[in-house]
Amino acid sequence: MREGKKAAFTLVEVLVAVLVVGIVSISLFACFSQGFAAMESSRENLRATQILLQKMETIRLCTWSQLTNLTFTAYYDPNSTNAASSGVIYTGTVTTNAASGIPSTNSYQSNICLVNVSLTWTNYILDRPIPHSRQMQTQVARYGLQNYIW
Repeated sequence: MREGKKAAFTLVEVLVAVLVVGIVSISLFACFSQGFAAMESSRENLRATQILLQKMETIRLCTWSQLTNLTFTAYYDPNSTNAASSGVIYTGTVTTNAASGIPSTNSYQSNICLVNVSLTWTNYILDRPIPHSRQMQTQVARYGLQNYIW
């Protein structure tokens, strides 16, 4: 009787296979980590936009005498149901200035105000702080836009 050949992997083939599996699994976990970091950054940017829009809508409800400079703080923690004072801290300012770009020959130049809402926050990747900022501007007319003729 004739004996058949026995087949098996060599030690070098096994080591190469383990190396390939190791590199693939490390790359997979790095992709997951980057994906979660991108999602967190996207959430923070979206929350910043929501805060800015909320302040802009509040400005629409103010009277002319209520348009003053102020500062405010907002918090965001996606894991908390009541984010009263936890999570990312957004610090904002509302500043009012005389509107620029309006010809001085117009009698209503002093009746238009430029409102700027700025927002800053810092998130951390590991222990490294990364500052962010956003801002929005609008112009507010003392008696509403319907009373002015350009």
